[in-house]
Amino acid sequence: MNTNQTVSLFIQCLVDSMYPEVGDGMITIFDRLGIPVDYPEGQTCCGQPAFNSGYRNEAAAAARRFIELFEPSEVVVCPSGSCVHMVRHHYPALFANDPEMQKRAHAIGRKTFELTEYLVDCLGLETMHATFPHSVTYHDSCHLSRGLGIAKQPRLLLQNTAGLEFIEMVDSDTCCGFGGTFAINYPEISTAMVDEKIENILSSGAEVVTGCDISCLMNIQGRLSRRKENVRVMHIAEILAGTGVAE
Repeated sequence: MNTNQTVSLFIQCLVDSMYPEVGDGMITIFDRLGIPVDYPEGQTCCGQPAFNSGYRNEAAAAARRFIELFEPSEVVVCPSGSCVHMVRHHYPALFANDPEMQKRAHAIGRKTFELTEYLVDCLGLETMHATFPHSVTYHDSCHLSRGLGIAKQPRLLLQNTAGLEFIEMVDSDTCCGFGGTFAINYPEISTAMVDEKIENILSSGAEVVTGCDISCLMNIQGRLSRRKENVRVMHIAEILAGTGVAE
């Protein structure tokens, strides 16, 4: 485990604006591990919303900003599989006509990691020595599981959390229906998809549903709330930090 390497935190827009407790959880985790962190100021969106909506020039501008800001970093860790997927897989394509920028995009992608991926694959950890005495089920977000191939890592960390009863959800890797602007453009389809996800969560009997992407969890939380279901939604960083309390 390389504890001498400083971790630069890339905090997803939704975490920064609406769910700061997720960022706090990351700080707690790295403090416990004795790993120094920094937060490059001036960081903005990774450009994924613009990219997904077809605004490639605007996405490239955001990508260029990200590369310039994080290029000096030793390693970049983000609590969002979708943002990491954007950096790692789509940044190089945005600079297909600029070989130098494309080279820099590939380099930044190689040192940008999702949180559980970094903890398990890079640091070789299997537990955060946290305690969470509740039953928990897990939602596989699309970009994380299909795009990055990350599924075992979060489960390993959850299963090795003291007091936590892990319950596998039926069709855990089925989309929750969010998809950013998809939920706005196709609300009826999105609602049907998240309702299916809610039924699988309820069928698990778990007190808490967690995941590695706050965008999916926000969508699930919103629908649970509107349906007045008594299931707590928490990002995995909160659980692994031991800072979240299921009520």
